[in-house]
Amino acid sequence: MREISIMVGGKAGDGVRLATTLIARILSNYGYRVFVYDDYPSIIRGGHNFSIVRASEKKIQANRGLVDLLVALDIKSVEKHAHEIVKGGLLVYDSSDKKMEKAVEDLDVEPNGLPFSQIVKELNGKPIMRNSAAIGAISKIIGIDFEVVERVFRKFVPKETGLNIKIAKRSYELPTTSMRVERLNQEVLPVLLGNEAIALGAIMAGLDVYYAYPMTPSTSILHYLAKIGKKLGILVVQPENEIAVMLMALGSAYAGKKTMVASSGGGFALMVEGLSLSGQAEIPMTIVVSQRAGPSTGVPTYTMQADLHFVLNAGHGEFPRFVVAPGDAEEAYYYTALAMNMAWKYQIPSFVLSDKHLSESLFSFEPKEVEEEEPLLWDGEGEYKRYRITENGVSPLAFPGETIVKSNSYTHDEYGITTEEAEKVEMMQEKRQIKRKQLEEEVKKMEAVKVYGEANEAIITWGSTKGVCVEAAEELGLMVIQPVVLEPFPDFKKYENLEKKIVVEVNSTGQLMRLLKNNGVEVDETILKYNARPFFLEELVERLKEVL
Repeated sequence: MREISIMVGGKAGDGVRLATTLIARILSNYGYRVFVYDDYPSIIRGGHNFSIVRASEKKIQANRGLVDLLVALDIKSVEKHAHEIVKGGLLVYDSSDKKMEKAVEDLDVEPNGLPFSQIVKELNGKPIMRNSAAIGAISKIIGIDFEVVERVFRKFVPKETGLNIKIAKRSYELPTTSMRVERLNQEVLPVLLGNEAIALGAIMAGLDVYYAYPMTPSTSILHYLAKIGKKLGILVVQPENEIAVMLMALGSAYAGKKTMVASSGGGFALMVEGLSLSGQAEIPMTIVVSQRAGPSTGVPTYTMQADLHFVLNAGHGEFPRFVVAPGDAEEAYYYTALAMNMAWKYQIPSFVLSDKHLSESLFSFEPKEVEEEEPLLWDGEGEYKRYRITENGVSPLAFPGETIVKSNSYTHDEYGITTEEAEKVEMMQEKRQIKRKQLEEEVKKMEAVKVYGEANEAIITWGSTKGVCVEAAEELGLMVIQPVVLEPFPDFKKYENLEKKIVVEVNSTGQLMRLLKNNGVEVDETILKYNARPFFLEELVERLKEVL
């Protein structure tokens, strides 16, 4: 086998996510490209969790609807997912659970019971260590050498490593190989969360300070930077709420520190007044908005692409902004760095628009090189004007300690002094719009739109939906067009004469479709999904066939 999908299911607290993460790393060590989708309710213990790791010899960024191997750590996983096993696939379950033994009796799959709980108990482990037993069994079933399993455990299981390896080894000894995966002669790539890639991109662009209040699905950026920030000289702060997050971040940026904040829709709503302050005071700011299903609290641990127009239009008054929506971990890394560079080059707010599916999925990661771009700094000559009128609208930056720096939320003159004079109000409005015109020219030089394949019929999509669209397009012989920069919106003229344009996105109103129409691009069909889950490959292929 050169491709495999494995699902692990259980209750919250069973270590389901960790199990699939470690399996993904094990398969990555065999040269595979991996993708992990995580599905969990917003409760700490109980409920039903499952994660799917898909591994292939080629780059993948989506899951299939069916799996080759289901590992059930509880009875719900059997009841909910046994029908999702492909013909000839395997069900592995914890045979120590007598209820599960009964549940598998009438299934149309061959059950494989292994005593995970009994192994853990015999070796004096904790109940959660059943996931290590499951990893051992999975590794044997798919033909992985145990030395690879042990190497991954030693690197990524910091607590009670030896005991976890012992449990995995005991479980590894039980099954016989059933579906051997080939070891591939490919480079072993790192495996990263989308949020980790966002954090690394910001670091590459010179991140100094990160402020955030925890809000799913942006929270793992905070956890990751808190873990590694001290070694890199990055200050990581969790204030009392998102209003404080934004205002403290603006203070740090005013003082010359490259600053990033992150939240989801509800938290970003509290930042919006501070966003307008960034626009008026021309304070650079990078904002990550990781979307989830709303309105309000909505479905907090699931995905949606429903905040596009909120981000494009948030704030009062008119001021330029730069918005990118990456589609995978590599793009998250590159375009986050680009967003921070643009924020400081043009002294504007910039946005990285993610969602739960991108932020909390795991990807094989092969980054594109990116460098920090230095802002325009005051040369120290003459009298300092914070808002000096220039040809491109960008005023040289100085910071407190170098000279007096007046930063104002009111309309102001070139010095930063409040004014209500009609002429100066007009001058500052025009200054901001000149910057936007310059940014539009800059976007023309960027890879603002990505294209996959060649055909007269095209899928147009954005963000995390890109991955599944690319695979579906390969199967159906379609082109995929992915605008990554969404503000200023890139030139779409070269795609006007396509025979058919189909927009695919995860929301109920067609937000990308509306943005395209606002920019003179007519579309023929829209395919929408809005149950807070991403598209699965077979599902999207069938829906595309209906409109072709």
